[in-house]
Amino acid sequence: MGDDVITFVLDHRPIRVTFGCGKDQMGRANFSGYYSGMVGLGRRVNVGSYSLSYKSLDTCVKVDPSGRELYFPIVKLYFGDVNPKNMLLLAKERVMIHFDGYYCLAFMWWNRSYSIIGTNQLQVLSYEKTFSPLNSSYIMEARKRFMSFDTTKLLDPPRPSYTFSIYNRDLFEKSKFKDYDSLLEHRLTRSQARANHLALILENGNVTRPHAAHESKRESGKVPTSTSIEFANGEYVASFILGTDQIKRLLLIDTGSDLTWWQCGPCRPNKCYEQKHEPLYDFTKSKTYRKLDCLAQSTSCVYKSKVYDCIPYDNTCIYDYKYADGSRTRGWIADEVITFVLDSNPVKILFGCGRDQMNGTAFSGEYSGIAGLGRRVNIGSYSLPSQLKADIMALCLPEFYSTKPSTLSFHTTPYKKKTSARLIPNYKLPTFYFVNLYKVLINDKEVPSFSRNIGNGMTGGCIVDTGSIVTNFPADFYDEFRDTFRKEAGDIPLYNAPYGDFDTCYMVDPGVVPTFPVVKMYFDHQNPENLLLLEQKRVVVHERGLFCLAFIPWDQNIAIIGSYQLQGIGLTFDTAADTLSFELDACN
Repeated sequence: MGDDVITFVLDHRPIRVTFGCGKDQMGRANFSGYYSGMVGLGRRVNVGSYSLSYKSLDTCVKVDPSGRELYFPIVKLYFGDVNPKNMLLLAKERVMIHFDGYYCLAFMWWNRSYSIIGTNQLQVLSYEKTFSPLNSSYIMEARKRFMSFDTTKLLDPPRPSYTFSIYNRDLFEKSKFKDYDSLLEHRLTRSQARANHLALILENGNVTRPHAAHESKRESGKVPTSTSIEFANGEYVASFILGTDQIKRLLLIDTGSDLTWWQCGPCRPNKCYEQKHEPLYDFTKSKTYRKLDCLAQSTSCVYKSKVYDCIPYDNTCIYDYKYADGSRTRGWIADEVITFVLDSNPVKILFGCGRDQMNGTAFSGEYSGIAGLGRRVNIGSYSLPSQLKADIMALCLPEFYSTKPSTLSFHTTPYKKKTSARLIPNYKLPTFYFVNLYKVLINDKEVPSFSRNIGNGMTGGCIVDTGSIVTNFPADFYDEFRDTFRKEAGDIPLYNAPYGDFDTCYMVDPGVVPTFPVVKMYFDHQNPENLLLLEQKRVVVHERGLFCLAFIPWDQNIAIIGSYQLQGIGLTFDTAADTLSFELDACN
């Protein structure tokens, strides 16, 4: 044994330590030449140490050669007593280890009377790089970084053909709010406006007529807001390079919309809203712009509808698109090119040239228009999947505190098919993405009365909607869902009053890391390959010191899975195979 100094570069501080001066590494073939020795990090004790004798892993499963994802049980470790606050939930890579074509149980036996928790169980996995743990101080730091982020430093790397960068919408709108909680309250109010919008679509079967605001029959507290509610048809924006000037413009993306449009200048007085960060697209200056001739290109103008019409005296295909909140865009259909920088590939699409955004105060000046991502149909839609003739659309929604872009792509997907759901055509609402939500469990407790409250097909089912924030359940089913959740949450202290639209909130002491129940959604069948496991970071939302269940009731018999539950999940919509697949924690 000897002693020497370790020097810390930042402050040039030397620390003297005692170490083993290795003079004879007998059997040195067992040591790697990539390091000089070992640093012991065992718990501080006065005397004594233990070594771990190796035992082989005795429970292994061969990897499926077809590539089908295997699902394994989760392991729950309780410390002290059986209490949710004392539970460590181990799932996926913390339970199994993968090597040589096998998944092996990453636990071993040994002839000691005590246990050792190893690094495979304690490792930081990819989803923890994307999602913060449910620790109040960590969450507050992440929100502070989000609110102070300089958007002029936003990354927008060159993308290959049919791939776009997408961002959290509030990254561009956060300057309007004094703190993150105020922004979140506004976002939740926007989510309620979105629910009203979808309720009217479901009741009327279209979005072509303005209606009075839909009011829920259920009583709920009102979330305070600091600004008027802006247009609620999207929570994420995508970056597009349009026309010959090739200036990047931001468009809201909306999986419930069948029209892609942006503002077209020069505008008449009071007909266009002010764009704050990017110049107005000027169709008179773009050499690649061309107005659609609705007689010569009659199949491209869907004029036998309430939205589009063909004006014979100048062959213009006009549109008048009204949203349920009273906002409106009208103009004509034209074609223009989108350019992908990485391979300099221009792609021509038809779009709505927005000449009159009546009630334009409902639209945010942070973006130029809306990119409809509604399901591909052969006729009657100007959504991007229909325009690009793309059977496959893949996107990963950045998490709520993220300042980094994710991607939206067509024709190919970077995500694995780990969980799948069948896409159900709905002839009344053909551009929406309906799935068959078969069963819901909280931990291992099935929520009762599911089939009675959520139907399928024309009169029920479940919509996957990126424009909604939290998940909406039919009111009667929600009551049973909430009650089951409260029971499974155990003795985590329940807040004694509703907060806004949330009726199940918990007050947790600062510094305490709570463990909330997981929510299991099964699609089509109760099989592992049809299971979407929502761990607590997608189940509860932190707001003004409270952890609230991020699900709300509404007066429809259809469920809507919102973006809070979908954040960080790689989604692949395959309309040729009629499947929607999910890959957890895939944005990175």
